[in-house]
Amino acid sequence: MSQIHDVVIIGGGLVGGLTALLLAQGGVQPVVLDAAPILDQTQVLAKPNPRVLALSQATMHLLEQAGVWDELARHMPYTGMQVWNQNGYGEIVFGQVSEREPIREQWLGSMVEPSILNLAIQKQLQRHVKDYRTQVKVTRLEQIPQGWSIELADGTVLQSKLVIGADGANSFVRNQAMIDLDILDYHQIAMSCAIKTTQPHQHVARQIFLPTGPLAYLPMYSLDAQAQGYWQSIVWSLPEDIAEEYAEMDDESFMKLVTQSSLHMLGEVTAVESRAHFPLKARSAQHYVKSGLALVGDAAHVIHPLAGQGVNIGCLDAAILCDVLLHDLARGSWAHEQTLRRYEHLRKGQNQAMMHSMSMIGWLERSTLTPLVWARNQGLKWVEQTPLLKDLFMQQADGLMHLKATRYV
Repeated sequence: MSQIHDVVIIGGGLVGGLTALLLAQGGVQPVVLDAAPILDQTQVLAKPNPRVLALSQATMHLLEQAGVWDELARHMPYTGMQVWNQNGYGEIVFGQVSEREPIREQWLGSMVEPSILNLAIQKQLQRHVKDYRTQVKVTRLEQIPQGWSIELADGTVLQSKLVIGADGANSFVRNQAMIDLDILDYHQIAMSCAIKTTQPHQHVARQIFLPTGPLAYLPMYSLDAQAQGYWQSIVWSLPEDIAEEYAEMDDESFMKLVTQSSLHMLGEVTAVESRAHFPLKARSAQHYVKSGLALVGDAAHVIHPLAGQGVNIGCLDAAILCDVLLHDLARGSWAHEQTLRRYEHLRKGQNQAMMHSMSMIGWLERSTLTPLVWARNQGLKWVEQTPLLKDLFMQQADGLMHLKATRYV
């Protein structure tokens, strides 16, 4: 008889790795199957990644719990957020400007390069997960009476009472489990790159709503001490035809375009690196769970990058799933179907609400109808002038409220 594992996690990135580490802390040793190789630390640290993830307070807290946060080689905290319309007077400002390196109590969150985050997660997985396998390809997933059978490309077959799919937007686990996917194509493309500006970011994340779509300036860490505070990672959501036109521009023309489109948000753009683009589609799995199987992170949902919350709601998935599983274990059970349904109940509605609200905001901000232009400007102004509403927005953004009923509070 082959060994039947308690849990196999397919995917070892941020959400899968966090899930594995939280379970290991709770006394459950998972098998982690990661398609990616072990990162070369020297290479990762030598070259900054132009893309950053905006980590919320809740995500930072969970990474601290899992021992990942202290392993981060670098990150850039932000203490303020500013959101406004190009063609209007509405504006919301959260937090504060910080001229110097802010103390921890001032942070609203922090910007971290994905490669730096993955490096830290891999180090912790190597320390705390006994069966952590990299460069693994899963070729088949089949439901069996004991749970699930997982076949690997090298012919290895594993059996597990529970499979957790943390393998991204094009999830093999989701497909093999025959869970249907709802897709909303925004017919937009997100352009991303790193830029250097003549004015410092002052630890503030900025987003301006343009008629074509939102343009975000996100503070990022610089390896050049002299340029620290002047580099931003930008994400610019654009209609497909306009994005294709901008993608063909040379760097000099693109820098002038960003400078002008941002209304000189931080002065002139003087350098640009690693321009890239990707299509924007919202995805939502019709079910997060089946008997003996659960989806987390992008395998379950992908939302518009408008508020940078995709990675954060994925980490909340990991925390809530681990909490209900470990609560189940304490009562002498494991991965009961009702427990998995409880996870789905706690997360699916919240995630869909976030997805639809991002879609609605994006549509509203692109509208040129006079009543809607007036309404969105008044709405931003009203929120800015109402402390209670601003507090509610901040509570939603920091994510800590979703951990209140868990062991990770």
